[in-house]
Amino acid sequence: MLTAVDHVQLAAPPGSEDLLRAYYVDVLGMTEIPKPPVLAARGGCWFQAGAVQLHLGIEDDFRPAKKAHPGLRVTGIEAYAAWLAERGAPVTWDDDLPGHRRFYSEDPVGNRLEFLEPLVTARRVRQR
Repeated sequence: MLTAVDHVQLAAPPGSEDLLRAYYVDVLGMTEIPKPPVLAARGGCWFQAGAVQLHLGIEDDFRPAKKAHPGLRVTGIEAYAAWLAERGAPVTWDDDLPGHRRFYSEDPVGNRLEFLEPLVTARRVRQR
């Protein structure tokens, strides 16, 4: 039985670790977490924010994912989008998902990332 997504892995080109660290830590606000030594020898980086983990693995014949992407839930999406834009990250709003406010961005190697926040609707309580 599936219980949760443990992590999402994205690919990156060889030698891009410093670019990835600058983006995922300094722009997105994630924390780099250590890879086990046997996996660290392969290159790449792992990042975490709360229960969310993104693993960036090195791929020799790298091509960025343009359609495939992780969907990352955020709070305060307007402020978060402004934070990213102030740091040079592209922010492209998309209103096509009912019940959500969302935008897309790209990491420095071209991977697509989706950021979304559910819209909260006030419920009317009937008084008797």
